[in-house]
Amino acid sequence: MNSFEQSLFANMKSFDLDVPAETVSRLGEYYSLLTRWNDRLHLVAPCTPEEFAVRHILESLMLLKHLPTNARVADIGSGGGLPIIPCLIARPDLHATLIESSQKKSVFLREATRRFHATIIARPFEQVDPPPVGFVTCRALDQFMQKLPALIEWAPEGSSLLLFGGETLREELRKAKVNSEAFLIPQSEKRFLFLATD
Repeated sequence: MNSFEQSLFANMKSFDLDVPAETVSRLGEYYSLLTRWNDRLHLVAPCTPEEFAVRHILESLMLLKHLPTNARVADIGSGGGLPIIPCLIARPDLHATLIESSQKKSVFLREATRRFHATIIARPFEQVDPPPVGFVTCRALDQFMQKLPALIEWAPEGSSLLLFGGETLREELRKAKVNSEAFLIPQSEKRFLFLATD
């Protein structure tokens, strides 16, 4: 077992997750694919396998308890596929639309999602009609705070937003008069997953 997989097993309990060994192996395949592409495309900032397992994979999997069976999700600014690809690996019932403005990164996303219910759209979300989804996720969109009001406006009526951020995001959601619930990310002191609803 490599250090990435060891770190997943060692830390999943603190995230209240129980990921089967088969899924851990598939997450390892995704990590290997991403690291092969990362030098060319800068999909994620450089980090150790152990950090990637916790900071990127386990944090992304926090979404799962908020997504019902067969949920339809739009992931905005997907980049390297976080948070949605780990969720698709763990829950193949999910249907996802990944919206990524970079053409180059969207090529990686197509490669990484070939076996899943996934559609890739290589355009900024502002230029895309919202797909019929119940959830909108966003983890690392460029200029996120500036684009947040547009994202809230863009989200389909009745959908929930699942957003990663800190106190600044909490304040912006409050200013936008969006109801939200914050879940502290394990092993961090001031980063949260926000579940926001109209």
